[in-house]
Amino acid sequence: MFDMIYNKRIIFSAACLGMLLFGVCMITLGSVASDLRDKLHLDELSSGTLFSILPLGIIAGSFIFGPVADKYGYKILLVISSLCLFAGFEGLAFTMSADLLKIFILLIGIGGGAINGATNALVSDISEKEKGANISLLGVFYGLGALGMPLILGLLKSVISFEEIVAVVGIITFLSGVYYLIIKFPPPKQARGVPFTQSLKLVKDRVLITIALFLCFQSGFEGIVNNWTTTYLVNRLSIAESSALYALSAFVAGMVVMRLLIGSIFRPFSSKTLLTISFMLTFVGLILLKASLSYYISVTGLVLLGAGLSGGFPIMLGFVGNLYSELSGTAFSLVFFIALIGNTIINFLMGLVAQKFGIEHLITFAFAESVIMILLAIIIVKRTENIG
Repeated sequence: MFDMIYNKRIIFSAACLGMLLFGVCMITLGSVASDLRDKLHLDELSSGTLFSILPLGIIAGSFIFGPVADKYGYKILLVISSLCLFAGFEGLAFTMSADLLKIFILLIGIGGGAINGATNALVSDISEKEKGANISLLGVFYGLGALGMPLILGLLKSVISFEEIVAVVGIITFLSGVYYLIIKFPPPKQARGVPFTQSLKLVKDRVLITIALFLCFQSGFEGIVNNWTTTYLVNRLSIAESSALYALSAFVAGMVVMRLLIGSIFRPFSSKTLLTISFMLTFVGLILLKASLSYYISVTGLVLLGAGLSGGFPIMLGFVGNLYSELSGTAFSLVFFIALIGNTIINFLMGLVAQKFGIEHLITFAFAESVIMILLAIIIVKRTENIG
């Protein structure tokens, strides 16, 4: 019946577009931060406040998207989220007020968080089987957006201003919203509203909460690599910050390539096998980063680390999609909300470790996270062993 209503390939392409936009929105603020500081005469405290607003918006968007998608469907959610991004990017480009800038950054966070959650849940819904592999392919587009925006800014900033580049990105998000308005999406699964008792059961569901805890550490792991690796490499290898940033790009590249492999060549592999491979790659990557004083070996370690961490979200979200198909939006919303809260807490804890014991303990901290994730993964696999 549903195949007569919407085209799965078009829907998947639409989801990939949304994930690309999320990758762009996650990286844009950091990419133009120095330009904004100069333009608006911001001090370090004001700049730090701006950076704290984006994750708050993403958490809010992740919290609200699920019930909205289950009750009203994906179309209205993606259209409104695209408009939030459009308003946020245009404001980021043209505002001359630091106070208004906070509102625009919040809009980018809310729109991005909602699009991230909605596109993952949407791909899960249209995938009758191999949900994790399809979500992994979707994740490739996040990496392309995250890698592409700094590259575009670097290539074009000498030709046109950063404001013009960001404004064009805003126009693209507006056109994406128009595209979402035109195409057909799956109908809402809970048109009368998500029953309170069912939502309460999700919060109390041990399997779902265990998956959410795993993603809490997964998100935190990705966060500390993104936020602390450049400092770690600069201190350990005495290299320029630009070289450390290139090394961090290798981490994202490793994640993108591995997600592409999970969605294609490794598609027949079981979730248990993929998790085993992921943890092996993660440990090898961490060992290389810990033991090596060579820049290129450290880059290799980051590539392997990115590849190792690439499977966490797609595999676990595949479990969620299979277990909670009737309330997939709400279930995805819950796990994303907990994961993002975990990201914030774990990055804060890493900051305390770095301040008290030194940045060299980044890898020790990451090893500890890996052990916890392995234990949680064993529990999850045992409880979901009958899921394909």
